[in-house]
Amino acid sequence: MELLRFQQASLAFGTNPVLDKVDFSLFVGERVCLVGRNGAGKSTMLKLLTGQQNLDDGQIVKQNNVLLSRLEQDPPARVDVKIADFIREGAGDLAEKLQHFYELSDHLHDATDAQMNEFGDLQTELDARDGWQLEARILQLCEQFEMNPEATLASLSGGWLRKAALARALVGKPNILLLDEPTNHLDVAAIQWLEQFLISFPGAIIFVSHDRAFIRAVATRIIDLDRGILTSHPGNYAEYLERKQKAIEVEQQHNHLFDKRLAEEEVWIRQGIKARRTRNEGRVRALKELRKERAARVEQLGKVDFAIEQAAKSGKLVFEGKHLNLAFDGKPVLIDFDLLLMRGDRVALIGPNGVGKSSLIKILLDEYQAQSGDIKRGTNLEVAYFDQHRMALDLDKTVQDNVAEGRQEIMQNGQSRHVLSYLQDFLFPPARARTPVRALSGGEKNRLLLARLFAKPSNLLILDEPTNDLDVETLELLEDILEQYQGTVILVSHDREFVNNTVTSSLWFAGEGKVIEVAGGYEDVIAYQQRYLASQQQRAQKPSVVAVAVEKPAESAQLITKPTPETAAQPLAQSGKKLSYKEKRELELLPAQIEALDAELTALQAKVNNPDFFRQNADATEATLNQLQQTESKLAHAYERWEQLEALNQQS
Repeated sequence: MELLRFQQASLAFGTNPVLDKVDFSLFVGERVCLVGRNGAGKSTMLKLLTGQQNLDDGQIVKQNNVLLSRLEQDPPARVDVKIADFIREGAGDLAEKLQHFYELSDHLHDATDAQMNEFGDLQTELDARDGWQLEARILQLCEQFEMNPEATLASLSGGWLRKAALARALVGKPNILLLDEPTNHLDVAAIQWLEQFLISFPGAIIFVSHDRAFIRAVATRIIDLDRGILTSHPGNYAEYLERKQKAIEVEQQHNHLFDKRLAEEEVWIRQGIKARRTRNEGRVRALKELRKERAARVEQLGKVDFAIEQAAKSGKLVFEGKHLNLAFDGKPVLIDFDLLLMRGDRVALIGPNGVGKSSLIKILLDEYQAQSGDIKRGTNLEVAYFDQHRMALDLDKTVQDNVAEGRQEIMQNGQSRHVLSYLQDFLFPPARARTPVRALSGGEKNRLLLARLFAKPSNLLILDEPTNDLDVETLELLEDILEQYQGTVILVSHDREFVNNTVTSSLWFAGEGKVIEVAGGYEDVIAYQQRYLASQQQRAQKPSVVAVAVEKPAESAQLITKPTPETAAQPLAQSGKKLSYKEKRELELLPAQIEALDAELTALQAKVNNPDFFRQNADATEATLNQLQQTESKLAHAYERWEQLEALNQQS
């Protein structure tokens, strides 16, 4: 069933068309992804659907009783409200009408005819809109999204604010859900949850996203907005990319032939003026039409073309941390964490929001102090830091002044360059470069932040969520640039494909202060995580030790504990690392240590089994029992360590 339709819809800002006589229909069950370059008008199209923007021409036809709801791209303006109240606002006037209904019901005994009629109308409307379940839905959404309805928005991180905004969009039970960059600020677990939630959503969805993995998982159709033309691409994202590339090639070929013909006609008209008094007036008129057509052509937006200004090489060692510990309010962030980061490493920090990724970066940059442990920083470090909150941008200054700080020239690769020329590499033409940052779209702000960042020399690049709002072409170029970067990169991103294409290793924040290094990107972390969790589940389901009975003349048999093969294989054995010299030496010595501990344990066990053992004083028996327990623990640890190192030795 068709829910809405665009009919010859047109909209332009100045000379730039956003929609040029566009036709488009949306049907129940569709999940349509709206793609296009930053500034193409994707967010504007969503505003047209919600009535925040009007068409210049054409119309938008909606079916009766179709309800739309939009997840805004920007965070809420107020954060001093309770989560439940914030979600309730998403129901629009429904909450007010429900409250008014209850107020009228309290005074029905002396109500006027007009009030009784109003009471009846409200009851009918609330029945139709399922208004009686509003409060129950609010609590249900809070429970589903694991949020405390009494907490304030100020207590939420960026990812949780997005969840609250999504709950607010859903509370009115919309038929059409409009999502503008829904994955921004969400961690990977939340993105995967959102994917499943949207796939099961019963209505229709139009969403704007540049997260390629998210688009592949959710979209049933792609619509491409390019220079005012809306093109529908049924099927998956890969098929869209292939068709889009072919369309661009055809357009370029057509424009090349057109320009060649126009050039030939221009030569003819100039030669004709010199050679003869009379001209072929039909051909002259055709040339004029060619000129008009060329003037009206809207050129495809060029590709971003930037490079990172690289400083002199840093020292070979960038960061070395030993036994780092950090906790906030008793909650561990890092426990006995070791880190070795060398020049040229490209490392992703992977884990849910609030687990401590940004805290580790601040420790490395000496903005936080670890509560214990040592951190050594390399020499000659020139840091460029991309902040996900764009705090480095002054919204009231122009694009140009944010990059050049009032100057007309910047230095790039040792040469002076005009800032307007530099900004054109980032798709900011001179007119746009003089625009206040406040007027830019989210993607343009991120592009500007990259322009500001890359204009300064660096050999250590720290990128905290750089992919938010960037279009796919810019993301792919940024991937190429990072591949060529000679310095060191620390990346925090929930864009799974960007991480896979960028880094050489990852630090997985497993929770409770545990951080594990994994070779590779996000997919490698997922594979490791699955093995790690499977090992944890095996330990929970099976006894972590096997019982070895020792004969005892009285009572029941005492137990000696040894690790099982399942639990002895720890994550270290799965990491694919080779044994160091120290670890090889440790492996050689472990059998003798295990033998000695086993002999000591046997002697202690025999002592405890002696009938006269418990006739001694309490202090003597307690000391022996403590020694027995410690020896058992040491033996179990030795077996466990031997299993780890032996597994690594076999892999290498």
